[in-house]
Amino acid sequence: MAAHETIVVLDFGAQTTQLIARRVRGLRVHSQVLPGETRVARVRDLAPKGLILSGGPASTYMARAPRFDPRLLELGVPVLGICYGMQLLAQHLGGSVEAATVREFGPATMGHEETALFAGLAAQETVWMNHGDAVRALPPGFTVIGRTEGCVHAAIQDPARQLYGLQFHPEVAHTPRGEQVLANFVLRLCGCRGDWTPENLAADLQQDIRERVGTERVLAAVSGGVDSTVLAVLLHRSLPGQVETLFVDSGLLRSGEADEVRQRYERLGIALRVVDAGDAFLETLAGVEDPEEKRRRIGHTFVRAFEAAVRELPPLQFLAQGTLYPDVIESGVPGGHSTTIKTHHNVGGLPADMPFTLLEPLRDLFKDEVRRLGAELGIAAGILGRHPFPGPGLAVRILGPVTRERLEILRQCDAIFLHALQESGWYERTWQAFAVLLPVQSVGVMGDGRTYENVVALRAVDSLDGMTADWTRLPAELLAQVAGAITNQVRGVNRVVYDISSKPPSTIEWE
Repeated sequence: MAAHETIVVLDFGAQTTQLIARRVRGLRVHSQVLPGETRVARVRDLAPKGLILSGGPASTYMARAPRFDPRLLELGVPVLGICYGMQLLAQHLGGSVEAATVREFGPATMGHEETALFAGLAAQETVWMNHGDAVRALPPGFTVIGRTEGCVHAAIQDPARQLYGLQFHPEVAHTPRGEQVLANFVLRLCGCRGDWTPENLAADLQQDIRERVGTERVLAAVSGGVDSTVLAVLLHRSLPGQVETLFVDSGLLRSGEADEVRQRYERLGIALRVVDAGDAFLETLAGVEDPEEKRRRIGHTFVRAFEAAVRELPPLQFLAQGTLYPDVIESGVPGGHSTTIKTHHNVGGLPADMPFTLLEPLRDLFKDEVRRLGAELGIAAGILGRHPFPGPGLAVRILGPVTRERLEILRQCDAIFLHALQESGWYERTWQAFAVLLPVQSVGVMGDGRTYENVVALRAVDSLDGMTADWTRLPAELLAQVAGAITNQVRGVNRVVYDISSKPPSTIEWE
């Protein structure tokens, strides 16, 4: 990829590490996440304009706590430590870290000094704390520039050495002016201009694809969603005549979606090979209840379906997938300290004997970046505005065994919910919405009879990038309309509930 100003984010295991990178990119500055213990030579090769040390679940005084290469502080660029990153920086430079007398988890009010890091902020700001340890004694040269009631060292700095620390999390939405703090660090203190744009990104990705693939042929595995559609268009623009586009109909899609995918790619001028593998997926999922096992089996079945289709094609070297950065993070970062949240079939379920070289051009991008890239490539807004849909399909929205009958029940419920959102204008105002079929039955009354039937949960969330999310405050009248339509029209459902959980502590999907 062409050289851009870069901020390196060192990951010490925080689930919000990717949010830091996303916020930096929102400032039109390229960011790259590396494991916290990356050696200085690797970082120096990226010629970063600044470093950010992420938070993490460890305590710095633990024997096996992750550390950073101390030579990073000799690169001569500004360094910002966040939460664990601040504690690690302070401890390394001669300060001390101990278990906090008052642990802080949630909002706090911070008073601060007038500094370059806090330029443009009010005298007191709401910040989001999430820590059980605290810096007890500052290293030589540091001063306190921010305090909360429970944390006397909420923000520290040593401007002579361009070192800064925040005990709070500026990357999360719960710190309302956190983006301004990051902008002050990246644009003011690191001196970045901001040249990370969709136009540059599209050109860079096409150049990368051409250089890596050369004259080889590529099999593009698509699902018809936003990510794979952007992937397909990007590949066909980069490698005209070298790409075979394959759509595996897993039988786990929403109502009418397979036909919609065929029509969509026809309008985009992309020849689509369709494989009807619904029976194979149902067979491999028979009796499986564990969500991780579902994902693994679905991933294997996808690849086996590709292999069967490939036998009818000329030789292919690469398999391209629309994996995004959140998929990579939530499946565990190789060499990093993040905890695996889920196994994504694109990144965690591929068999070792897969006869392709994997090509994932979008794996360093967030969802909103993919949408902007798609717009730059000329893809219609109606396609780019589609809600995210999990790679394993409805299988992970059916809790418990997946059967043909339960798939049909969920399809009908999901279609009623999405149609109501579209008709009311709430679809565009919602990041993601769907129905979930629960593995429980409840007592009900229909007509003069007693019923014992399925429970369906409705889920709608607001988010910027899928890494954090809050439940959507849909109007009660709309929810009542949907619940009534489902219980009246879908045989086998007698109860509808609405999920009001946020991420964290929940995830968006139920499995």
